[in-house]
Amino acid sequence: MTGPPDPEPLLGARRESDAGAVFVLQSKGQWWHAGFHLTTSIVGPTILTLPYAFRGLGWGPGFLCLTIMGLVTFYSYYLMSKVLDYCEKEGRRHIRFRELAADVLGSGWMYYFVIFIQTAINTGVGIGAILLSGECLKIMYSELSPNGSLKLYHFIAMVTVVMIVISQLPTFHSLRHINFVSLLLSLGYSFLVVGACIYAGTSKNAPARDYSLESSTSTRLFNAFTSISIFAAIFGNGILPEIQATLAPPATGKMVKGLVMCYTVIFITFYSTAVSGYWVFGNKSSSNILNSLMPDEGPSLAPTWVLGLTVIFVLLQLLAIGLVYSQVAYEIMEQKSADVKQGMFSKRNLIPRIILRSLYMVLCGFFAAMLPFFGDISGVVGAVGFIPLDFILPMLLYNKTYKPAKSSFNYWMNISIIIVFTGAGLLGTFSSVRKLVLDASKFKLFSDDVVD
Repeated sequence: MTGPPDPEPLLGARRESDAGAVFVLQSKGQWWHAGFHLTTSIVGPTILTLPYAFRGLGWGPGFLCLTIMGLVTFYSYYLMSKVLDYCEKEGRRHIRFRELAADVLGSGWMYYFVIFIQTAINTGVGIGAILLSGECLKIMYSELSPNGSLKLYHFIAMVTVVMIVISQLPTFHSLRHINFVSLLLSLGYSFLVVGACIYAGTSKNAPARDYSLESSTSTRLFNAFTSISIFAAIFGNGILPEIQATLAPPATGKMVKGLVMCYTVIFITFYSTAVSGYWVFGNKSSSNILNSLMPDEGPSLAPTWVLGLTVIFVLLQLLAIGLVYSQVAYEIMEQKSADVKQGMFSKRNLIPRIILRSLYMVLCGFFAAMLPFFGDISGVVGAVGFIPLDFILPMLLYNKTYKPAKSSFNYWMNISIIIVFTGAGLLGTFSSVRKLVLDASKFKLFSDDVVD
């Protein structure tokens, strides 16, 4: 009696005819390339919302939540990497989050659940990246031409055109050099923002500092959970298996090195930006700290060249972030539309790729222009998307794969994280959507201002 067939040849055979795997998720990278991808996917201009997140919590709880989120997400991504390594050793290397979840948890609906959540994340981040890029251009334009006629949606359209062009890079691995530059840019604008905040806080025009929270208990509670959702979105990744898929086999152990690189950058950038921004502006912190440094009325609170260079760095990095988070959508498109036998750059595959990727970016740009809710979008995406994928599923996958004893510390640590963050996700979703609804009354469609 023969046993079941070896899964590795079957997986290999399937992937040879899978254009999403062969074209978009090429496995050629080194551990530092994974570090570049991870850093770009986590350390982005969303860190400019950290002072805004602090204003819903205050100093002590803000520090505590930021630190807990950092520790839990590192632990979560480490567990996810171990599960992927285990599956690879067993002859089942997974290159997609949805396939990993469905295989380990043995549930067909889990496959579609992960697709839905990843789509929400990718689209939300894509909209946010284009929206913030447009806002950066508008900031520069307003400084150069205060009475100019161009509106926010004009700049969003410009960014969308650029994103359409650069989104034609065919593979995730081909972004490695762009993402290395992205890492340097994130360090650069973080240092510039910290310097600008110190300058603003010590100048004669320093704003009055007020760190008090809302007087209403219910409003304070809602703001706190919205802030927690923003932290989750800022630390969120949601595409770690796809990033690990870019590593040349064997991938075992390489992802941990990439994580250490990424979290070194996180430690440097997150705390410095959060502390300096909240120190200066307190509960008046904007959802984009650059808006606080460049108020609508009165002079800028930091040297113009510093702020201008910061905006340029942010703008350039946003292009990389938009590319990274569109890769899952692109590999799904490629899997369904491309013919792997025809070659990556054949006319048969090139034309559908250009059309589908362009349409995807146009849709993201349209919703960015129509709904300028950058801070609120971060909260909703964090609660609905990142909390399930980054704080709940990795623990379930680890417990199912390694089966730690129910009396062990690891088992109860994972169960506790699942329970706590399930509750935080539900409350965060409610409070984030509530704030989104409240802010909806403050502007009209295609507004010229981003609502805080």
